[in-house]
Amino acid sequence: MLRVEDLHAYYGPSHVLQGVTLEVPTGQVASILGRNGVGKTTTLRAIMGLTPPRHGRVLLDAQEITGWAPHRVARARVAYVPEGRQIFPALTALENIRVAERQRAQRWSVDRLLDLFPALRQRLHHRGRQLSGGEQQMLAIARALASDPQVLLLDEPSQGLAPLVMRELARVIRHLAAEGVTVLLVEQNLKLAEVVADHLFIMVKGRVVYDATPERFHADSSEVRRRYLTL
Repeated sequence: MLRVEDLHAYYGPSHVLQGVTLEVPTGQVASILGRNGVGKTTTLRAIMGLTPPRHGRVLLDAQEITGWAPHRVARARVAYVPEGRQIFPALTALENIRVAERQRAQRWSVDRLLDLFPALRQRLHHRGRQLSGGEQQMLAIARALASDPQVLLLDEPSQGLAPLVMRELARVIRHLAAEGVTVLLVEQNLKLAEVVADHLFIMVKGRVVYDATPERFHADSSEVRRRYLTL
């Protein structure tokens, strides 16, 4: 289980996270929604230790990991796929995966990753820059899984993807949850969020102001969109 309690984080004097609290049970998917600039990405960065919080707690099961350096968070089996994928363009797809392996993977071997991402099998020896946007996104997730995470943080994974690739992304996310991976997803695409998430959170000005199951979110959709998601 991943739990965030009253998290506060700053960029210089700017108070970006102003008491974020949320919880994602083991093997479930939660999505954070909200307008641009409300602190969604900063929440993931604070969990990962890239933007250390000044107040509050991050708990992984019973262990507090608040403010740990990113490499320690990664060793605690938390993986982060940032916005923009950030794969290594000069390395092959296989090399991108291998570089994330600290030791031989116990759950997500290369063979198993290629079963999960069949499009990569034919592109394994192509360089990152030669892959399509969808292939790069799948490679970024595969690279994260190579570290055998128990928690996967995904930042805007559907950005720029065609509808067909988005459906494949949804399949992968639900498969990971079924395998016991806890997924926290920052997403602008409401359709994807509703399809994959067990719980949805909406942020406004650095705070979670709404949380619901997909069923309740769908029932409240018009009002929620008007108040929190449209410009």
